[in-house]
Amino acid sequence: MIRVAIAGGTGYTAGELLRILLNHPMVEISAVLSTTLAGEMVSSVHKDLTGDTNLRFTSHLNSPQGRKEVDLIFLTLGHGLSKKYLDELDLPNSCKIIDLGNDFRVDSQYKGEDFVYGLCELNRDEIIKAKYIANPGCFATSILLALLPLAVASKLNDDIHIHAITGSTGAGKSLSESTHFSYRESNISVYKPFTHQHLGEIKRVLGTLTTQDLPSASKELPAASRELPTINFVPIRGDFTRGIFASIYTKISGDLTLEEVYSLYNNFYSGSPFVKISREPISMKEVVNTNKSLLHIESHNGYWHITSAIDNLLKGASGQAVQNMNLMFSIEESCALKLKGSAF
Repeated sequence: MIRVAIAGGTGYTAGELLRILLNHPMVEISAVLSTTLAGEMVSSVHKDLTGDTNLRFTSHLNSPQGRKEVDLIFLTLGHGLSKKYLDELDLPNSCKIIDLGNDFRVDSQYKGEDFVYGLCELNRDEIIKAKYIANPGCFATSILLALLPLAVASKLNDDIHIHAITGSTGAGKSLSESTHFSYRESNISVYKPFTHQHLGEIKRVLGTLTTQDLPSASKELPAASRELPTINFVPIRGDFTRGIFASIYTKISGDLTLEEVYSLYNNFYSGSPFVKISREPISMKEVVNTNKSLLHIESHNGYWHITSAIDNLLKGASGQAVQNMNLMFSIEESCALKLKGSAF
């Protein structure tokens, strides 16, 4: 059994992790950490777990002896807090880390260790050997999965235009003006156009790709060694709770036919259990509550148009983190992640 702890156990991503891990046959949850709710039942926050667990929040890993019994810690803290938290935590050297925040997605170095970027469909071989993982952001996951096959084949040579809409859970659990029901319901709005924080990791990943060793083409090259096209990203707040739907288009490069592009995508993702290439138009509802990524490609007036759909809390966060954990501990990649979606 893998003994895991979850730090920052009250948020949406922690709740999703708990739902998955409580049903994972190879996992024992040793601790769910919260400094504000220590002693309270986990189900008092994550109410859908009522009757499923007797776990209580704790403010720290129980003891020096207990710390040695933790094989993996998931960091589900606010963005920018993971590095500070690790500085104050006395983890055993054998303990592995999966950070679901943004602290190590671009600057991957920490005390002489390197956080591997945890996009399984790109870095599977590196993840299997990794001690530390930087779990990708939700928008970045959706966008990168849509672009990777073209990028690796050196077919991204013109400006990339992205409009992507996300549910309210993407903003986290803390209340703000734009997450109030009275603002969000029956409403959509643009936020952080052309400046969203996930652009940094998207550019870093695309800038380090090579054309060798499909599909694990993740050799680290200096960013300057690959000139990227301009990426124009406009994120949109949706009036729903979960999911991301991205609409991406760029000018066709070279003389590829649509059939050749579908072949390129199918070959790239042939070993990936959760990325599905659809010949029919897709919608977001088909992936909500699952760890799937759905992709659809069309050509229009000299442009490739790619649509990409994921659940932001699963494939865009906690499901992907468990997928990474499975690879790190030599467990079947899809274990505990064959989740039932809602068709209606």
